[in-house]
Amino acid sequence: MITGAATHQAGRGWTEVMLLLVAIVWGTSYGLTKDVLVYVGVFSFIALRFGLTSLFLLPQVLADFRAGKNREWYRALPTGAVLAIIFACEVNGIANTSATHAAILISLSMILTALLESLLNRAAVPLFLWSMGILSVLGVVLLSTKQGFDLTLNLGDWLILGAALGRAVMVTLTKTLTQGRAITLFSLTAIQSLVVTLVAITVAFQLGEQVSDSALLTTEFWLITLYLVVMCTLFALFAQNMALSRTSPTRVALLMGSEPLFGALFAMLWLGESLSLVQWLGALLIIVSVMCVSIQRK
Repeated sequence: MITGAATHQAGRGWTEVMLLLVAIVWGTSYGLTKDVLVYVGVFSFIALRFGLTSLFLLPQVLADFRAGKNREWYRALPTGAVLAIIFACEVNGIANTSATHAAILISLSMILTALLESLLNRAAVPLFLWSMGILSVLGVVLLSTKQGFDLTLNLGDWLILGAALGRAVMVTLTKTLTQGRAITLFSLTAIQSLVVTLVAITVAFQLGEQVSDSALLTTEFWLITLYLVVMCTLFALFAQNMALSRTSPTRVALLMGSEPLFGALFAMLWLGESLSLVQWLGALLIIVSVMCVSIQRK
């Protein structure tokens, strides 16, 4: 069962460690996803990634249903729909922008989550939070600056920003719909993944996407795909859902605030990407604002 905040004490410390690991593996996912998209269409890849995740969890989910632990399983469906939108934006965004940009822009979800939770709780948004939000926006502007201060956000950048907003909605909605309800963490993760899979298959079929025959014969493709399934999807979603059962959406989002740093570093090491001095300043402003909010909230 997904229980209330009282369970936080039992897992105190482990929750933070798991969310840090999520930040690390999600940070590596941007560069690896760009490599996989060479072989397969965006929605075909999403369907494969989340379909395998659902299959891995199926035995445990069936056991939970037989034990009567998932009487309110339907509450996971809206969160799965939001997750489908997030990954449609995120993977398409990665395909159309640099992995470094994607990793850094997605960090705005931390600020957006804090703002959204304050609004839903009908609490005044602190001046400090607004200040950090403005600092983050300035960072985005500088990050999008080309030579001669030509400000451009391409389609990929806008899609990543859409994914950042979706993440804020996702963690808040998951907390609201599943807190204290009769659905296990494994089942919540599996149902979310299944919804994403069905949506992705439908869209891929409508678009007539094709999977390259070479992908099925490439060791690199399957190794990267399995890593993204096991670590960046199965483990990451389970850890996030577990953390949401123990603490607030804002704290969950902010504890993963180091994701853009790992993402940018990995993109440079794996893909050889680079940033100009002005873009580095923008990236630094985003990361500093996220970490300041994280420290203040703690």
